[in-house]
This record gives sequence, C-alpha cells and structure tokens, in this order.
Amino acid sequence: MLSHKQIWEAIDRLAERHELTPSGLARRAGLDPTSFNKSKRLSADGRLRWPSTESIAKVLDATGASMEQFLALMQPADDSSGERRGERTSPRPGSAIPLLGFAQAGAGGFFDDSGFPAGHGWDVVEFPTNPSQRSGVYALEVQGESMMPLYRDGDVLIVEPGAQVRRNDRVVVRTCAGEVMAKVLLRRSPRSIELMSLNPEHPNRTLDLADVDWIARIIWASQ
Repeated sequence: MLSHKQIWEAIDRLAERHELTPSGLARRAGLDPTSFNKSKRLSADGRLRWPSTESIAKVLDATGASMEQFLALMQPADDSSGERRGERTSPRPGSAIPLLGFAQAGAGGFFDDSGFPAGHGWDVVEFPTNPSQRSGVYALEVQGESMMPLYRDGDVLIVEPGAQVRRNDRVVVRTCAGEVMAKVLLRRSPRSIELMSLNPEHPNRTLDLADVDWIARIIWASQ
C-alpha cells in the first residue's frame, strides 16, 4: 500500500529531476505555488493531507512523466548505486525516434510547417517508450557550449511539437530565418514571445510571433 510519505517524496524527487523546487513544480503544473509546501502536508490538527489525483495528473502532464515513472520515484534509494529507482541519467532502450543535430535543424527540408519531422537526412536514436509514443516526438543533439551549464555538447533533448507550452517551460524555437535555439519561455503575448537564455553569457530574446516558424516543448534530456 502506498504511504503518505512515499507519495510526497515522489513529488519532491520529480521536482528535483527537473531542477525545480516543489513550489516551482506546482507553478509549472498550473497549481497554487504553495500546493506542495511542507506546511501543506499536514493539517492544523496534525492529520495527513494527501495530494489530489488531479494535482498529480497535472504534474505528470507538465513534466512529461508517466505514471510508471512516478510510481518508481516512490521507491527508496538504491544504496548500492547511489541513485533512486526511476531517476535514471540514461534511458532504457525503447522505440527509435528521429534524431538531428541543432546545426542541421536550422536548414530547410527537415520540418513541416507545424514543426514536425519531415523529409530525409534524419538519424535515429533509441529512447524510452513513453516519450516515443507521443505524436511527432523527435530528438535534437546539442552541439557546442552555447547552452551551458544546463545542456552540454552531446546531450540529447527530446522535443514534442504540438504540445501545450506554458510559462517557464524549456522550449526549442525556430525562426522564419532558420535560427534554432533552446530557451526558457518567460512570456507569450498575442504578438510576441520573451525567451530566457540557458547560458547567462547570452542575452535574453524577444521575438515577434510573425518571425517565429514554430515553438516546441522540451520534455526530456539525456543529462
């Protein structure tokens, strides 16, 4: 039987995997930022408070995690490996999805008008079953150090075109001029988007939506 402690620890671990605090995870899921605070896990009279199934569903959707992965995070740490079960730095073999380097992504002929993979010249890579079951999911290989310290040269990002994009999501953006970049979405208005650079040495960007070819959410990274 699942315990109160296990479920809350799984939420904490999921936040850690995405380099978020529990408050940041709640905010990303569209919940009140205090929803997962330690003080909210017990009532004033000491009774246990459990996260709702709706809250958990929103968290899984916001992070791209499956229920199987969430349940794995409830397991205790594996002392022999120093890692918690379900918190893998390398994915298990799964279905093959298209792979392309960031430099090549700026060239024409690799995407359709909606930002889905198209044409020839793609490689393939094996990745977990859950992300590969999402429609149109593909992988981009980081090239160079422009995304340091978050993403290093050789890291692979799984991208889901067509997914709902929210504030503070990590995204890949392609401009009509062929520039491809990974950023954090700070704000989206009817006319423009504001993007925060992953590397503090690079400036933030504001782009007119008329100059944006497509924007897609990063749902996983092989760090």
